[in-house]
Amino acid sequence: MAGAAHLELLVEEPSMEAFLRQLLPRVLPQGRSFSVHPHQGKSDLLGKLEARLKSYANWLPADWRVIVIVDQDEDDCRVLKQRLEAISAHAGLETRARARSLGRLDWRLVNRIAVEELEAWYFGDWDAVRAAYPRVAAHAARHRALRDPDAVTGGTWEVFERIMQRHGYFKAGLPKIEVARAIGARMEPGRNRSRSFDVFHAAVMEAVG
Repeated sequence: MAGAAHLELLVEEPSMEAFLRQLLPRVLPQGRSFSVHPHQGKSDLLGKLEARLKSYANWLPADWRVIVIVDQDEDDCRVLKQRLEAISAHAGLETRARARSLGRLDWRLVNRIAVEELEAWYFGDWDAVRAAYPRVAAHAARHRALRDPDAVTGGTWEVFERIMQRHGYFKAGLPKIEVARAIGARMEPGRNRSRSFDVFHAAVMEAVG
């Protein structure tokens, strides 16, 4: 599969958009472009997804790829992925998962899930968090319950907010877009311990190949 010249990313909300707008220019090869399209939450994205993908299927240039990113939240990851794959199939866009199952390398769209949500990717690269917010202790993410970023329980953003407040930040509540922008600008994919981030990053790099 020839490397894509442009990526279209469909995401749930503005915080993921802010994160990607800082991260992607630093990791994409020179000359590649991207657009991020945020929605008003997960249900909004899922409710509009098939119509949006059908539109893409009618005009998407051969060297463009679509990436859909949703949070797992409380959903069963496999069930959610199956739903995304079914929507993509109904829209007429070949997904990476289906192409691989048929032994093909060429695909138009990839579905990716942030487990359980964007803030888990922050726990995966605590150095990026500390670069943005230096008062946060290095050992704050070494607690046994936080060692696997994709297995943090009790609401990942709530846990992240409590840690930040404990270290003197955001007493009035976590400003998600501001934080996403700050950490996205400092994240290094090669050191991220979140499996769901690694899978997302690998798909991006495969797309632009």
